[in-house]
Order: sequence, then structure tokens, then C-alpha cells
Amino acid sequence: MDEDRSEVTEATREAETEEARAAHVADRAPTPEEEEAAEDLKVDPDVRAHFEEMTEIGANDVGEGRIP
Repeated sequence: MDEDRSEVTEATREAETEEARAAHVADRAPTPEEEEAAEDLKVDPDVRAHFEEMTEIGANDVGEGRIP
């Protein structure tokens, strides 16, 4: 390994830019079985409470790193 891997190459930057601009879509529609399975999923109450707490914290976030 003689090459320096600590610096991002221009080729990497170009590939990342191209990928970021590409359409991000599903490769196929869900099957009826997959749709039915998704409908049957239930969210854990602790997970829901944590999500709501983090959403509230994020909504009131101020300072460095905040994206207006």
C-alpha cells in the first residue's frame, strides 16, 4: 500500500457528486405480501416516545451546527 489514502481524490469527489445528483428511487414496487407485512408492524411505545423527545429537542436546537 504505497498510495496515500488520507486525501480524497478528485475522482472520488466527482463520483460522490454524481451519486448525490442521481435519482433515489426504489428498484421495484413492494409485493402485496410486503405491503401487508408492513401494515402489520407496530411501533414500540418506548421508541415512539424517544423519537418524539428527539424531535422536540431538534426543533428547539440553537447554536453551532444548526441548519437554519
